[in-house]
Amino acid sequence: MPSTRRLSLLAAFCCFTLPALAQPQPVTTGPRAPGVTTEALAAGVARMAPHRAAYRLDLGEGRNSGITGVRGAMVFEVADACEGWATRQRMTMTVVDRDGQEIETVSDYATYEAKDNSGLRFSLTQSTQGAVSQRVSGEAELRPDGSGTVRFSEPAGLEETLPPGTLLPMRHTVLAVEAARAGQRLFAAPLFDGTTNEGAQDTTTIIPSWVPASGAPRFPLLANQASGHMRIAFFERGAGAGGASQPEYEVGLRYFENGIADELVMDFGEFSVTGQALEMTLLPGGC
Repeated sequence: MPSTRRLSLLAAFCCFTLPALAQPQPVTTGPRAPGVTTEALAAGVARMAPHRAAYRLDLGEGRNSGITGVRGAMVFEVADACEGWATRQRMTMTVVDRDGQEIETVSDYATYEAKDNSGLRFSLTQSTQGAVSQRVSGEAELRPDGSGTVRFSEPAGLEETLPPGTLLPMRHTVLAVEAARAGQRLFAAPLFDGTTNEGAQDTTTIIPSWVPASGAPRFPLLANQASGHMRIAFFERGAGAGGASQPEYEVGLRYFENGIADELVMDFGEFSVTGQALEMTLLPGGC
């Protein structure tokens, strides 16, 4: 079965408050992608739309894994909490093998992320076949250069160091969109999302294209929004230092410039899972 981190998508909702950090910095501080100016970063943060989206999950490619079917659903929410984003992702997925055996995984992943990339509170509970298989929770504190420390409350007492340049999930989304709008086709950065009891992973985001808004989209929230398909590859930290390496997994999304994705592909190597948005609702937010 896919790992916990693989089953979680880059962001998620919770009424956590941030730990007692230094005074909040402007949202324009912290690491940026190539070609993304300070002004573009600020505009990108403001452009993110608070919303709730429901997706249907299906088998993409079974390859030679013995997986013959996938069914499931995911609900993703991101709320504008003034100086931060409160996000939540709830997912149920049943995988069926060639012998007809079914394995159900349920996950509930919640974060509160400071808009200036300075802090993340996170909590993940995952169950397999009705029994809790993993719990991860804690908080990360980052300095303006992206370096920092993660302190876990589950597993208790564990700490990890984050390297310079580390991005948090929503900051990564903002930069992916703004890099695309600036004509960039590639950017790489370490990413920490709090879905395992490890530190940051190296990521490479490939942006094949970015197209202007056209036609009538399926959902009103996507009207007049440019969009582009992106593929994000996740690597074990430092694995590629000596040369090319295979990613642990990949996520493909079609992002619109307000940060909403209407379709996705989670590629676990042995098989892939597709997600199609069925419902999309604007959430109230702001200060």
